Amino acid sequence: MAIDYSKVPSPCFVLDEQLLRKNLELIKSVKDRAGIDIILAFKAFSMWSAFPIVREYIPYSTASSIHEARLAYEEMGSLAHTYSPAYTEKEFPTILKYSSHITFNSFTQFERFKGSVTKYDRKISLGIRINPEYSEVETDLYNPCAPGSRLGVIAAQMPNTLPEVIEGLHFHTLCESTSYNLEKTLEAVENKFGKYLKQIKWLNMGGGHLMTRKGYDIEHLIQVLKTFKLKWGVDLILEPGSAFAWETGNLVSSVVDIVENHGIKTAILDVSFTAHMPDCLEMPYKPRIKGAYHEPVEGKPTYRIGGNSCLAGDFMQYWSFDKELKAGDQIVFEDMIHYTMVKTTMFNGVPHPAIAIWNDQKGLRIVKEFGYDDYKNRLS
Repeated sequence: MAIDYSKVPSPCFVLDEQLLRKNLELIKSVKDRAGIDIILAFKAFSMWSAFPIVREYIPYSTASSIHEARLAYEEMGSLAHTYSPAYTEKEFPTILKYSSHITFNSFTQFERFKGSVTKYDRKISLGIRINPEYSEVETDLYNPCAPGSRLGVIAAQMPNTLPEVIEGLHFHTLCESTSYNLEKTLEAVENKFGKYLKQIKWLNMGGGHLMTRKGYDIEHLIQVLKTFKLKWGVDLILEPGSAFAWETGNLVSSVVDIVENHGIKTAILDVSFTAHMPDCLEMPYKPRIKGAYHEPVEGKPTYRIGGNSCLAGDFMQYWSFDKELKAGDQIVFEDMIHYTMVKTTMFNGVPHPAIAIWNDQKGLRIVKEFGYDDYKNRLS
């Protein structure tokens, strides 16, 4: 059974619970078969109303900030594996409170805060993020290993021996990548950091493992992980984000007006690319629209799709449709739950989409609606 879009208000992000569970079942099966840990990365999916579902399969998460760490404790019910490019004196006591693992981006940060960790009244496992200087990510915006990257320690800057209290290493080089990208990355890690792998208890392989995408070679991934674990004798951790929510829900919107300029028709919606789908402009990538032709088709009604903010570039082009669009028509952007939701803003004060969960037996449940107070309280 699919989402009944006639029941969904506009605008609204709607998560399909059955599709989420399908992804979670696959992720848990990889975890169990490979004998590793897989944890949820909030930076891609932090829709906490769905965490009770996630916890049935995967009980732990990774945090990249003080607020994500607190969310892990309060809504996932577990301590976070925390990594941040930079911790501050003000926030670090809270980081300690909500973390089981803390990874530092540099040895400078490690030296600054190691005393606070060793004196803490609970054991916290410490790690260092490394930069293998190898990545097949083509978009620089998402490439942690681009020349001059601020993320992680390169091999030339590593000490001969890790400090005794460092129990793990962390790398993150992937973005919606394959198991073969991971395999090549591991070769680079072994070549540049092999001697340190004998000194640690755990290796966090970061995120970007898009194992729920159609065509992903699950068997190869499991074999790569098992082989590496057997060779080095370390506990392995993967922290994908997009894989959890990949193709689990959409953004429902409506046409408000049709405008035309120099023969170009633009359908203006009740949502905004820049406020509600910023990755489309940042990556950039063109999202699929349910029932539309992804590329222009000669002879069919063809439109730019425009957002409802005042930003001149708040539009994308072009999609074709079987019928002329008119005000009130529903436009459904597909696969909008991972990353899109966490990056939304209140820019321009345009109304923010609601958030809902669809269950095949129970129907639609609106879990959050936004209003003027949400916009006003963003600032002061």
